[in-house]
Order: sequence, then C-alpha cells, then structure tokens
Amino acid sequence: MVKFAPLSVPWERRLQTFVVLQWIFSFAVLAQICIAVFIGLLFTRFWIFSVLYAVWWYLDLSKPWQGGRRIEALRRCVIWRYMKDYFPISLVKTAYLDPSRNYLAGFHPHGVLATGAFTNLCTESTGFSSLFPGIRPHLMMLNLWFWTPFFRDYIMSGGLVPVDKESAAHILSRKEGGNLMAIIVGGVQEALDARPGGCKLVLRNRKGFIRLALTHGAALVPIFSFGENDIFKQVENSPGSWVRWFQDRLQKIIRVSIPLFYGCGVFQDSFGLMPYRRPITTVVGKPIEVQKTPHPSQEEVDRLHQRYMQELENLFEAHKLKYNIPRDQHLEIC
Repeated sequence: MVKFAPLSVPWERRLQTFVVLQWIFSFAVLAQICIAVFIGLLFTRFWIFSVLYAVWWYLDLSKPWQGGRRIEALRRCVIWRYMKDYFPISLVKTAYLDPSRNYLAGFHPHGVLATGAFTNLCTESTGFSSLFPGIRPHLMMLNLWFWTPFFRDYIMSGGLVPVDKESAAHILSRKEGGNLMAIIVGGVQEALDARPGGCKLVLRNRKGFIRLALTHGAALVPIFSFGENDIFKQVENSPGSWVRWFQDRLQKIIRVSIPLFYGCGVFQDSFGLMPYRRPITTVVGKPIEVQKTPHPSQEEVDRLHQRYMQELENLFEAHKLKYNIPRDQHLEIC
C-alpha cells in the first residue's frame, strides 16, 4: 500500500525534499537537456545564443583540465544546507591536513550517485573549509560530462574536474600547496554493487591513483563514507544475472554504469527515485606520506597500494561500530 506524506509536513522538510530532487534531476537528465537546448536554439530566432556560447566554449575548452572554475558563492549557497539536512550528511576529521601540501584522496564507496562525495567536497554545507582551513577540495568526474554545453560550467562551479592525468597533474603540481584532489576509486563499476548493508569496494586492481600520488609526491588520504550505500536499493543484479550482463555491456560501450535503483517517492514513502532519509557520515583518515618518485616502478606502486588498502581497512574498522556496522562485517575488496 502506498503511504502518502501528511499535509502537515514542515516546510523545512519540504525544502529538503525539493533540493535533493533538483540535484538528482541535475545529474540524471540535465546534461541531456543542455545538449537539446544548445542544438534546438540553432533552429530558432535565438540561434545567436548558441553561436555565442560555442565561441566561448572554444576559447574556454581547456579550462576543466586546468583546475576548473569553482564559484565559492554557489558552493556556499544555502540550498546545499537543506540537502545536507535531508539525510543528514556529516563530515568527520581524524587528522590535520597541512595547507602547504597537496593531497590525493581516495573516496569510498561510490554509492549509487556519490551523494556524500558531492555534498562534502563540492559544497560547504558540511563545513569542509572550517574543518580543513587552507585546503581546496576538488572532485574528479568522468570526462564526457565536461564536453557538454552549459552543464560543464555548472559542474565546474562546485570544484569538479575531469578524471585524467592532465587534470590531476595540473592540480597536484601546484607548488603553493593547499589542494585536495579526490577520486572515487571504485568508479561506475562499484555503483552497480551499491546496496544497503554492502561494503564491497572495487580497489584491488585500481592502482592508477597510487602512481599519480608517487609521481607528484602527493600524500594519500583514505576517505570512507559510512551510509553511502544505504540511501538507495537496487534491482537484483548479482554477477551472472542477465541484468548484470546487460549493465556490464552497456558500461563498456558508453563508459557509464546504469544502476537500476529506487527509493522513496516525493509524496509517499513506498516507491520512487528519492533517496531514503538515512545518515551519511564521511570520515577523512590520516594522510599517508608519499616520497616523490617521478618514474615509480611497479614494485613501488604495489607496495604503496598495499599500504593504502591496509590504512583504509584500519579506518573502516576503527569507526564502523559508531555507524551501526556489525562487528563481524569487514570490507570486501575486489
């Protein structure tokens, strides 16, 4: 039976729902709408707007790979506080980050929509700058979104940058320090295993970020977001099922995974695409010192990768009981 929300729901709660809904809309269909608008305007009397943007786009083409264009006013906009309070989402500091250094952070797990990563690193709603003064966070995102008109400017405003070597090198080589570049290591593949109670990470063979850290001498920071997998459910897609086969094939073709997720509705709690109101707590671990090695060997990469996995497991074990993870549950790293 569908249970509708009572009419007496406080306005604060309604605003929270609206902000989260627009965020899901932004990352689900806004890019496609931007493309349609850009092309559609060319066939109307307003064609000049698309032409002018095309000129701007050409002149600004490399900007995403040069650190992007963050807009602090948008990062600090009050609407993100409502998004943070919807779940709620909180950020926990466990160690000091020296603002004279650059950091490469691994964010785990991806979850369905990387909600914790976006809220903590692309907005100031959880107080990142207060917890880590002098540190500018950047979050890496699939390159294809930065080739989308209008949408590219929106995502850059929060500190999102493309996930490739050129983009990483530009940020991690800044001599003044004070940059934290976060990469969701498990990526789109990990999103397919995001379900309540799950702790499965795609990490064992993901070593590119380790090589980047060594090349630039950036300290590694493990980040674990407790509750990230609990806010959506997914259609059963265990390995070997026809659903998973289709998702894997689609991912290889378009390089984007399509999790078949569901949660609650806007006006009822039974079914919909809204996330469940379950807490997300993102814990930032202590940095792992990395010696700059311009041309690291495979052995050096493997050794640091092994240490990173151990530090991530230590972080998970040290905090799991606080966030309702059973004592006998451990990370499943594949």
